[in-house]
Amino acid sequence: DGWPTDKVEEASRLARESGINIFFVTIEGPDDSEKQNLVEANFVDKAVCRTNGFYSLPVNSWFALRKAVQPLVKRVCDTDRLVCSKTCLNANDIAFVIDGSSSVGTGNFRTVLQFVANVTREFEISDTDTRVGAIQYTYEQRLEFAFGQYNNKAELLNAIKRINYWSGGTSTGAAITYAAEQLFSKSKPNKRKIMIVITDGRSYDDVRVPAEAVQRQGVIAYSIGIAWAAQDELEYIATDPDKEHSFFVDEFDNLYKFVPKIIHNICQEFNSQPRN
Repeated sequence: DGWPTDKVEEASRLARESGINIFFVTIEGPDDSEKQNLVEANFVDKAVCRTNGFYSLPVNSWFALRKAVQPLVKRVCDTDRLVCSKTCLNANDIAFVIDGSSSVGTGNFRTVLQFVANVTREFEISDTDTRVGAIQYTYEQRLEFAFGQYNNKAELLNAIKRINYWSGGTSTGAAITYAAEQLFSKSKPNKRKIMIVITDGRSYDDVRVPAEAVQRQGVIAYSIGIAWAAQDELEYIATDPDKEHSFFVDEFDNLYKFVPKIIHNICQEFNSQPRN
């Protein structure tokens, strides 16, 4: 029930990066004397992993504290939610490598961008949290935006929406190499490096050698194939085990089904593997 007169944001960030899950139970509000010295009125939002109400539990009075026990225990035991606690901080550099070939089409390309936005929406976006970059490719490659170019979620989601469909051939291997050179070469050492390749067809060039090269740089690669995508290429691109990193769907409209699985996998990988 005491409101802080010092800054909690930096201390909380260091604790979260060490794998500590922080829950805040706040009782009543600050009294007049505390208000005079209050440094951060929104200290709870700055201390917890996500400002979605899962990690904060306000209680009206000490008499009501007993009623908070069961909800708090339930949240602490919710391992599926807790597994993402570190991921939403400065965990990842995520690169989307997006097929913009002629076979995709304008309508389906918008569906792909919606998928990219849905994945992005699950992470806290800033230069010190998760950063997102995007590349579109045909025979050539185009950097749509780099890591850290958009440092808040609203700007990033708008940038995704503004990506224009290119149209052309399919050179997935060259696009992976381009991602390594233009995005991952600029990754920060404390970031988990994630590449998500989305394609609807067989590549005109080799994907195996570029995929192996980027994975040697410490990049965890996901492949998402739609319609005419080649299963062997999807497996070459994906980090082992393939079943956790390679996905296929017949229709673009079913892409949304992969969002929870990919998010869950990224969270687990952050907690189970050392960062480069």
